[in-house]
Amino acid sequence: MFKNRRLFKILEVTVVLVVNMGLKMGKGKVAAQCAHAAVKAYKSTLKKNPALLRAWVDNGQPKICVKADNDDIFFAVAEHAQALGLGSHMIADAGRTQIAAGSCTVVGVGPGPVHLVNKVTGHLKLL
Repeated sequence: MFKNRRLFKILEVTVVLVVNMGLKMGKGKVAAQCAHAAVKAYKSTLKKNPALLRAWVDNGQPKICVKADNDDIFFAVAEHAQALGLGSHMIADAGRTQIAAGSCTVVGVGPGPVHLVNKVTGHLKLL
């Protein structure tokens, strides 16, 4: 998907971090899980699509945090991102602090063109 570097010069590229609010995580936990998702998005895109990553980096690596009110919305967002060929970077918690091991806390959507990422996450409210 989107491997032409020249095309990226005319596209805005972003990542949206979708937080699973049904887990009732504390603010620090949410911040840590979002950081994990951002790093995972970076590392995955570095391997799969370096031109897309470069466009995101050149644009200042914009990230937006939004909330999914429940598991149904959360997992639907991840599936929709995959269906559109966007990165869908799911974070599962290790279970060392606030929540059970394996709980899916955040999904990073992108990096990808803003118009596509918005198709997946545009209906969600800012965190």
